[in-house]
Amino acid sequence: MKASQIRDSFLRFFEKKNHAIYRSAPMVVRNDPTLMFTNAGMNQFKDIFLGNTSAADKRVVNSQKCLRVSGKHNDLEEVGHDTYHHTMFEMLGNWSFGDYFKKEAIAWAWELLTRVYKIDKDRLYATVFEGSPDEGLEEDKEAYQLWKSFLDERRILYGSRKDNFWEMGETGPCGPCSEIHVDTRNDRERKKVDGATLVNKDHPLVIEIWNLVFIEFNRLSDGSLKSLPAKHVDTGMGLERLCMVLQNKQSNYDTDVFRPYIEKLEELSGIGYGSGQDTDIAMRVVADHLRAVSFAIADGELPSNNKGGYVIRRILRRAIRYGYTFLGFRDGFVHQLVPVLVAHMGEAFPELKAQRELISRVVAEEEQSFLRTLAVGIQKFEQYLATHPGRDVIDGQFAFELFDTYGFPIDLTTLMAREKGWDVDMQAFQKGMASQKARSREATGVDTGDWQEVNSRQEDTRFLGYEKLEAEAEVVKYRKLGNKGKTLYHVVLDQSPFYAESGGQVGDRGWLVMNGERYPVIDTRKENNLTIHVMPKVPDQWPEKFKAVVDQNKRRLTENNHTATHLLHSALKTILGSHVQQKGSLVNDQRLRFDFSHFGKMTDEEIHAVEQVVNQKIRENIQMEEHRELSMQEAEQMGATALFGEKYGEKVRVVAFDDQFSSELCGGTHVHTTGQIGLFAIVSEGAIAAGIRRVEAVTGHAAEQFIRSKLDELEEIKRLLKYPKDSLLTLQQVLDQNEAMKKELAGFQQLQLKQLVDDLVRKAEDIHGVHFIATRVNMDAKAAKDLAFQLKGRVPNLFLVIGYEDGDKAGIAVMIAENLVQEKGLHAGNLVRELAVHINGGGGGQPFFATAGGKDPEGLDKVLAESKKILQGRH
Repeated sequence: MKASQIRDSFLRFFEKKNHAIYRSAPMVVRNDPTLMFTNAGMNQFKDIFLGNTSAADKRVVNSQKCLRVSGKHNDLEEVGHDTYHHTMFEMLGNWSFGDYFKKEAIAWAWELLTRVYKIDKDRLYATVFEGSPDEGLEEDKEAYQLWKSFLDERRILYGSRKDNFWEMGETGPCGPCSEIHVDTRNDRERKKVDGATLVNKDHPLVIEIWNLVFIEFNRLSDGSLKSLPAKHVDTGMGLERLCMVLQNKQSNYDTDVFRPYIEKLEELSGIGYGSGQDTDIAMRVVADHLRAVSFAIADGELPSNNKGGYVIRRILRRAIRYGYTFLGFRDGFVHQLVPVLVAHMGEAFPELKAQRELISRVVAEEEQSFLRTLAVGIQKFEQYLATHPGRDVIDGQFAFELFDTYGFPIDLTTLMAREKGWDVDMQAFQKGMASQKARSREATGVDTGDWQEVNSRQEDTRFLGYEKLEAEAEVVKYRKLGNKGKTLYHVVLDQSPFYAESGGQVGDRGWLVMNGERYPVIDTRKENNLTIHVMPKVPDQWPEKFKAVVDQNKRRLTENNHTATHLLHSALKTILGSHVQQKGSLVNDQRLRFDFSHFGKMTDEEIHAVEQVVNQKIRENIQMEEHRELSMQEAEQMGATALFGEKYGEKVRVVAFDDQFSSELCGGTHVHTTGQIGLFAIVSEGAIAAGIRRVEAVTGHAAEQFIRSKLDELEEIKRLLKYPKDSLLTLQQVLDQNEAMKKELAGFQQLQLKQLVDDLVRKAEDIHGVHFIATRVNMDAKAAKDLAFQLKGRVPNLFLVIGYEDGDKAGIAVMIAENLVQEKGLHAGNLVRELAVHINGGGGGQPFFATAGGKDPEGLDKVLAESKKILQGRH
């Protein structure tokens, strides 16, 4: 049977069992914040299982297109390397929403597999849930007994909760499942090893083909299970695997699901499938990824650098890279496979036919763009390997350069490295990524123009900023950037006194002065080896020479903070211990931030001790010692501190302030003597990650302002306390009195709440056996919730709506007895969303309790009136 016949037979079989045939939902998910792509057949029925909507048909059958690129068994890097991993796949499924259950599901599955598809029953195994004593779940005896009607007991296996208990998520519908496995090995192998021992052991030829899920519980937020009022069936069978079984193949890629694309690749490349491992892997990668990308584009997800678009671009670029490297393609080729895909799958999925031109054009443009840079990037990769003999780890900064400059996703770089037996320094790569994000946070959606060359030159910009804050320069090139209506320019000079952001120190600001006009430089950045001056405007005509002038005040303040960072680093080692290591820093003209390794929160005494050490070194007015163009060995012999994970060149610079106290490898700018800093004060200390602390501090005038502000706060406290003789004692007395008054007030509020509860219980209105309470009160959200739960405990069959006013804000709390939720299909979350429109707000929650907030308290009376109409309308 062909794949199209297998799919059609599945649909027709269940159609005869009174199932409605549903079309596949889009693979791209638009209205579910938890998903970018449909990853299972049940996704389109999620609201039915959650109770958010009712089923139009009790029995449904469909073939759902799905996409998975992550998870335990769905690693993108594995696709193509074996014969059964896929990104896009079709999931055949039959569904019962509160209709039939285990008996019919198991019987029909057996009938379809053995009578319609004619699979040898001696090759089939079934697994059933073994139970979970921890959760009070017994083994699935019912499923076991049902399977005994069709299988020898040796072929019915018990499975763990991991394999045989399906859950939608951390909460929600769930239940035991029964998997059907098939042994496709030849008879000789089957005689050697019992297939039962290979079930769920990741054997490529003893595989699960169908999972029958029996949804009968609801997982609550506390982890407990509650029986559902209606039981459902949710089954899933991968078409690709089923085709492998029915077509007697040993690989999914040998079936007619993939053969048309592989045959086209053979034609285009002149390479036969089966002629080599690398070329076979490449063809499998392309055949798989073609489907994923084309279906995604057809559903409206275009390749991009964001969210779902990035996933699609990543998949497509992986296919292009494999074709380029192993199949010899130097021009676009994936788009040439699109007509084959449409011919093969367009009848079952007409959106492919409708979007054929769009798919081909988008894929072709993506190929053309990526191939232009791919050749250069791979060449650089190979050059790196050739010039680093004896190593097996690729520098993470080089991997970042490939990503940043040539558009290589890091997974492609790691894959290329793995094929060569190398690893990638991911810590260094992530550091580069973090720096990039800091540089370009404002650049989201930036339209970057091409570089315009003014003077051709190959050398890097010569940095003059250690000695000068003003210098003559000429422009080398520039480019224009557009972002949300704003225009910026990136300018590269032949030489510059501007320090480019590096090593935690921010880039300089200043001006380019030419023709009597000053053009502001608002930032200076490093982009790979380029020093980029960021400017809001540039001249229409660049003069041959001009002056580059750094903002002297900002530079001096930044230098104060940078040197203070070095002193702080050494002081932390002195006070806390030698285990302290720098883990990050930020230095600008306003403050400094220093991240370091340490096992616990610093005490006040330790903070004060560190401040004292730093300020002592400032008062000593220590002169900076600078050593340039040293080898790393020479720097280490001097005792200079090198930062872990930092990339250093062949020549390094050492900056020392009393080399017995502070000596570090550093390319930043510093004060000539520490007395220039003036004063140092720590503003805050806290944790940013496990074992990593962060200190923020200020220097000079900013430190004086910080201390002055603290003194002013103390003076204001004294004034408020009417200048007592002992401010601390008086303040403690005030706090004690306040705490006593709070307790007294809380007791009064509880009494008021009890009286309100009693009053509302008496006023509860009986509407067809439902106790309806609707009230408007003045209280906050916490008190309203407390009131709702107290009423829940007092009133059976409760339907409660509280409209509460808290200052200029409005809120709604809805509580519905759980038996009403089950018996009458009421849902507090749906109701509160409907009512929230009257207070210009929104909300949601669980079926029995939900809340909403809004901006219009005047709508609360409308809320209460509408809630009663809604309840009355249910009867």
